[in-house]
Amino acid sequence: MQNSDEEGVIVLGATPIGNLSDASPRLREIMQSADVIAAEDTRNFHHLAHALGIKPSGRVMSLHEHNEAHKLGEVIELARQGSTVLVVSDAGMPAVSDPGYPLVAAAMQEGIRVTAVPGPSAVLTALALSGLPTGRFTFEGFLPRKAGERRKRLNALLHEERTMVFFESPHRVAEFLGSAVEVFGAQRQAAVARELTKKFEEVRRDELGVLKVWADEGVRGEIVVVISGASAPQAPSIDDLLPQVSALIGEGMRMKQAVAEVAESAGVKKRELYEAVLAERHEAKKIAAII
Repeated sequence: MQNSDEEGVIVLGATPIGNLSDASPRLREIMQSADVIAAEDTRNFHHLAHALGIKPSGRVMSLHEHNEAHKLGEVIELARQGSTVLVVSDAGMPAVSDPGYPLVAAAMQEGIRVTAVPGPSAVLTALALSGLPTGRFTFEGFLPRKAGERRKRLNALLHEERTMVFFESPHRVAEFLGSAVEVFGAQRQAAVARELTKKFEEVRRDELGVLKVWADEGVRGEIVVVISGASAPQAPSIDDLLPQVSALIGEGMRMKQAVAEVAESAGVKKRELYEAVLAERHEAKKIAAII
């Protein structure tokens, strides 16, 4: 209930991404009790509420990517006056590839409390089911539709070592995978997850080239693509660096300075490289003495 004497709050509510049973008790409670519900699509929100057997007591307003900039002031003022404002997107957590981020940023600047009712996440669900490393990952959302711009974004990720998560339309997933093959190579491991938490949930795990051929036949449903990161570059061996040190010494640089420069550039220990250079020089002198 609204109380002008109390501090208002903006609540980001995570809604089901497919299975309605994933709606948490906290989400159900606040859907019913919030003073205001700012929904990405008001029709979808009413359908969700009806499916969950909930009758919202608060006012329902729209808050989507096309009107968010104009509605920020209104939502913040409602919270300032003591209202509990629930923000929901069509599926998953608001502000993650959905409306909400500008509102959160503006609310925090204005000193308005923002909290969340956590819940379903297509990003984390697909990552967990991908079979790819989950310790470190990056979420890239939807990439540009135009092939050139999409390849440019993928090229910027060529050396990314973390697992990468993308959203894609079923109508463009084959094109996306084609671009990924061009940039990362056909052998890069990946997974395509569709219809997560729904009856026909499917997760395909294979090389990018194989997944591209599969997607060419047509894919339906909500899509998340997970691609493994690049292999960490192997540190060069000390022996591989000796010619670089010799070349710098040949150009007139002092040995210690040459060793320090090459060691820093290659990311190896200076002392180990220095000892290897000394050993090489000692061996060269022995050979010269024999000759």
